[in-house]
Amino acid sequence: MTSSTRENPEKLLNRARFSIAAAEPGQWPPDAGFEVAFAGRSNVGKSSAINVIARRQGLARTSKTPGRTRQIVFFDLDRQSRLVDLPGYGYARVPERLRAAWGQLIERYLTGRQALRGLILVMDARHPLTELDRHMLHWCEPVGLPVHILLSKTDKLSRSQAAQAVSAVERFVSDLTNPVTVQQFSALKRTGVEEAQWKIVDWLEWESGDARGNRG
Repeated sequence: MTSSTRENPEKLLNRARFSIAAAEPGQWPPDAGFEVAFAGRSNVGKSSAINVIARRQGLARTSKTPGRTRQIVFFDLDRQSRLVDLPGYGYARVPERLRAAWGQLIERYLTGRQALRGLILVMDARHPLTELDRHMLHWCEPVGLPVHILLSKTDKLSRSQAAQAVSAVERFVSDLTNPVTVQQFSALKRTGVEEAQWKIVDWLEWESGDARGNRG
């Protein structure tokens, strides 16, 4: 990465271009370079977060068709860096067997992907730490994967309610052994966008230490 990217993270993130939508691991890009993935419960605002962070409207698309959410979507930033959109989880209209298969796919990616440098986990600030959110956090812990939580839709809360939501999540993650940070976020009001951008760029520029053992 260049010093200009350090001065303006949008110079990197705005380069995001669709690469591939992969329904199975054999379709994933080669496991090399640097990736930051986004995850979150269905309808929590994950696609909106990706679009506003990359400053590219329509980059990540939402769909009311449950079958499409099973794909892992890769976006290229440059020859060595990618953003990754993981399937939304907890879609109520999807059969349990299919939801379980998606969970296995996500877990395999999170625990086995060497290029992965960090996970952006989007939670609804009004209803954070659902059972499935906690599953995501516990999958990341054994491999030491850093997680940055976006408490989305804070525009629907008062200032004190948003602060209380952050505090509650911070208390929960304080017992985890992997690095986990939390922030307020609103795609509508663009609250916290720059903070999230810097977190992603910092992860993508991390180039020292073991890929699995010293993530930071």
